[in-house]
Amino acid sequence: MRAIGAVIGLQVQTASLKTGEKPWRVYDPSPLRAMGRLRLTPDGIVGIAEDGSEHVDVHHFQHRQTKHETGREASFGFSSHYAKMRSRYGERIVTGCAGENVLVETDRVWRLEDFAPGLAFESAATGDLAPLDAVIVAEPCVEFSRFSLGDAQAPPPEVKPVLQFLGEGTRGYCFTPRRESTLSPGDRLVLLD
Repeated sequence: MRAIGAVIGLQVQTASLKTGEKPWRVYDPSPLRAMGRLRLTPDGIVGIAEDGSEHVDVHHFQHRQTKHETGREASFGFSSHYAKMRSRYGERIVTGCAGENVLVETDRVWRLEDFAPGLAFESAATGDLAPLDAVIVAEPCVEFSRFSLGDAQAPPPEVKPVLQFLGEGTRGYCFTPRRESTLSPGDRLVLLD
């Protein structure tokens, strides 16, 4: 087992981050809420705030306006990928603004093929492992690409290179939790042997 990095942030999307009608939909990160812990389930994520209140992520099967899609129940991203995005698109790209549920501190760029041995979250408190199933690239969308550019009306020729830059995992990864577990800051994302 090899550590990728420590969990430095947890959040849920309380509603869709895309608003309006196509083709003029816009990306708005304001429904993101920081959480003290996350309950990972095969149906999606439930955030647990510092006051103990629970907040169902919009990708959870039971959210009242669910955007549930098999294989996209949960997501993670890396601090190093945000540094890469910020170097190109500026300070508007704050860590977590792309909407991942779990933010992991690491100093290198990771690609999907790096995860071939398998991934799990390791509890800092108990050492228990929570395996991740069906890890896939979180494909970037037009709306987040326009947000990155700072132009909600950017035309397709300006958006295409942004989509390409954010692809291959730069924007983050989606996964399905194999079983129910709780994730806290300080837990680690690890590569399995």
